Amino acid sequence: MTHGYLGTLSSWFQQGPTRERTKPRSAHPTGTTSSNAGLNISAPFNVTMTFQKTEPETRAVAVFCGSSTGNSPAFKNAAESLGKAIVEANRSLVYGGGSAGIMGAVSNAVIEAGGSVTGVAPIAMVAAGGEVDQSKGVHKPHIQLKAKGSDKVETIVVNSMHERKAEMAKRSCAFIALPGGYGTFEEVLEVICWSQVGIHSKPVIVLNIRNFYNPLRELIRNGIREGYILEKNERLVHFVEGPADLDEHEMFDWGKAAMDALDRWEGVASSHFYNWHLRKDGKTEDDALGAA
Repeated sequence: MTHGYLGTLSSWFQQGPTRERTKPRSAHPTGTTSSNAGLNISAPFNVTMTFQKTEPETRAVAVFCGSSTGNSPAFKNAAESLGKAIVEANRSLVYGGGSAGIMGAVSNAVIEAGGSVTGVAPIAMVAAGGEVDQSKGVHKPHIQLKAKGSDKVETIVVNSMHERKAEMAKRSCAFIALPGGYGTFEEVLEVICWSQVGIHSKPVIVLNIRNFYNPLRELIRNGIREGYILEKNERLVHFVEGPADLDEHEMFDWGKAAMDALDRWEGVASSHFYNWHLRKDGKTEDDALGAA
């Protein structure tokens, strides 16, 4: 038989949350609750508990991108433009820790401009010699240590891909996507999902270089048309467009466009309400991203 808090939780899942208004629990020290007794299990649907208790004080930007350079020079040029713009905006870079492809291009651009870089890499990739350039099947070092200013690079090794994403999210105030493959697609969609369900409310900006992300935007709009995504939630992600002539994308200042979009970002209220600070033992955490 299940007892105590877990029993209450199990009962809640079977019967559904209570809808009546209840008195709020008394405050407890950060990260703890004094007792499971009297715990209001309808709390995940209490809107006042949805948002993070403390917002991270950082200007760092997480960049998602591929470990390949792609087939157009426009992709690498955009990565270098973004890296330079991040430093000019007095921000730092958080990324996946690789030196291959446009992942290496954006990090080296930040280093060469005198900025700070935090690379987050899973131990499996570090042990294998680095992330693979998917277009060539070649391993590259997990971080480029020979670049000028590499003393400003912090490398964090984590246990898993999930931990990598959560660590990048915790250390940044926004997400910017350059072109990439499956890994980049998954990262972008996951942080959009986290916005939708209220884990965070950070900007998600996609650089639509050579219309690379047109299919993603159409996928989102199709989800709206077919009744799977709320119309307002199209604004959980902002697509930055370049010139109408794709040939001009190679020299377009994508970095400035990205920083301008970040400065103009207007948040969208979460459409799903859960208490992401809650843990199954009845305790709470300050950082809602712990649920990621």
